[in-house]
Amino acid sequence: MALRFRLLWIALLGLLATAFATWLCAAGYLYVHQRQILYANKATIDAPDIRGLPIEDVRIRTPDGETLQAWYEAPKPGQPVILFLHGQGASLTNGKWRYLRMHKQGVGYLALAYRGFSQSTGTPSEKGLEIDSLAAYDWLKAKGFKDGDIVIHGHSLGTGPATYLATQRHARALILEAPFTAASDVGAERYPYIPVAFLMKDKFLNRERIGQVHMPVLVAHGDRDTVVPFSDGERLFALANSPKVFIRMRGSGHSTMTRDGVYPYYWRFLGLPETDVDPAIHLSK
Repeated sequence: MALRFRLLWIALLGLLATAFATWLCAAGYLYVHQRQILYANKATIDAPDIRGLPIEDVRIRTPDGETLQAWYEAPKPGQPVILFLHGQGASLTNGKWRYLRMHKQGVGYLALAYRGFSQSTGTPSEKGLEIDSLAAYDWLKAKGFKDGDIVIHGHSLGTGPATYLATQRHARALILEAPFTAASDVGAERYPYIPVAFLMKDKFLNRERIGQVHMPVLVAHGDRDTVVPFSDGERLFALANSPKVFIRMRGSGHSTMTRDGVYPYYWRFLGLPETDVDPAIHLSK
């Protein structure tokens, strides 16, 4: 009997040791590869050949020596310019449906490829993306745009640098599309048995920064988002200062809000009348 108990105890210890080793390997893998997982960045060749849009392919130098690729289209007279900060793994080309809608409306845009994305140099990190967003904003200022002409717009991952930027510079408004309370919160939801908050280097703590934003804020979130929980958008909105607007996109996923008609809400929020559809541009996706 004693021998059997001893063997069972040894087997149990073996199972526990195996489980701990497996957990340790998983945690170690996530720690070592966390930035590849978070950013999923790719160096791609993006040419601004999108249905005849007059896009300029520009380069922006950062204070720490990187060169960023960005696409720029000037606004029509009296219209604002949108500084767009894209999501995880995106390229400049991925934003084509946005550019078409902004062009139709007559607003300008500067779509930025962070360091390590598209043809931008460098390697992404939270600090790096913050520097990139500041450099893009300052590039617009150097073009002669005033604070009230610039709208900061971040999607998903881009809501991190967008919220940061809104704490550092003045702008007409901040638009957060499918935002998280923090990147580390999303990581903790996906890996509940890993101490993500302790191990994660780039946390993008929107929930701590949004209270420092003092400009009109719009939060838009799809209630079928399977990447960033809809509740994250609700919580972040609750923490934001007024004036603020929350748009619940019923039936929308993480990356379908453009297709599902979110842009008219943006135009109303910014006080812009919707223009007639340009027959030369087909907007259906």
